[in-house]
Amino acid sequence: MNYSNQMHAGPEMVTYVEPYVFQTLQTLIGKFAVIQTVRDSLRGKVMDVKPDHIVVQVGDSTFFVRSQQIVSVMPD
Repeated sequence: MNYSNQMHAGPEMVTYVEPYVFQTLQTLIGKFAVIQTVRDSLRGKVMDVKPDHIVVQVGDSTFFVRSQQIVSVMPD
């Protein structure tokens, strides 16, 4: 593939997946957990887990947290 073909291919997503972290997070779906990120921590219910982010329900608010920003996870 030459350079001109690459320009027309469109954007390409590159993400790093940590399989053990992803697998551990999946076991927490529907459960409460404390998610420590590089910025702060969230305490709420893990609603969904995707390879690049998790969804956490805290009260009436929904947070989408990038997996790369997670430092630690603790069941609550």
